[in-house]
Amino acid sequence: MSNENIFYPHVSVDCVVFGFDGEKLKVILIERTINEQNELYNDKKLPGSLIFSEEDLDVSANRVLTELTGLKNIYLSQFRTFGSPDRTKNPRDVLWLENTTKLKIGRIITTGYVAMVKIDRKLQFNSDTTTAKWHDVAEVAKMSLAFDHNEIIQWGLKHIRNQVEIQPHLLFELLPTKFTISQLRTLYDVINQVKSDVRNFQKKVAQMPYVVALDELEKGVPHRAARLYRYKK
Repeated sequence: MSNENIFYPHVSVDCVVFGFDGEKLKVILIERTINEQNELYNDKKLPGSLIFSEEDLDVSANRVLTELTGLKNIYLSQFRTFGSPDRTKNPRDVLWLENTTKLKIGRIITTGYVAMVKIDRKLQFNSDTTTAKWHDVAEVAKMSLAFDHNEIIQWGLKHIRNQVEIQPHLLFELLPTKFTISQLRTLYDVINQVKSDVRNFQKKVAQMPYVVALDELEKGVPHRAARLYRYKK
């Protein structure tokens, strides 16, 4: 085999961080600015980057997420590896990465990480070329993201859907400390892509000993205030 056929791919991590605003499921995207032929193009991607040569994958995922969003102490779970040669077929994606890393980029294999966080976590990141923002998952599905990040998000969504089915308590990672049954039902429906019957869902919640009713009602809402609940670990 000739030397020109021996290549070692770059390895990266990409983080799919989900949040819930009470009505819609959100995901964090990095909005980047690309200088291409003296023109600026705004583009969006997941928080991700190449790993350091002697860096553990888990350490790299946490480092990259903190660097690009300001989020710290987030539990990230590895869920899938993406290695299609087509990942770098868009020259604009490669150009941006080469300009960012100052490296010549060939094939990139990435490991996807997923996290579920309360959306009140502040995104603290300042750069002239990139900004971290929450976006509606439903709207993101209509966007054209960098590399194969649309596919990675969909796999991330499938992963948390499967995990929630096995461990229902994971839903409460996305809810505020005090929540309504309506918020819980909306979140359940968004993740599972279903439309739950209100009464049947209330019966289901009544059988959950870890969902505790509080002697409190919603405040400052334009409709009849609903009872608040909390999750008891």
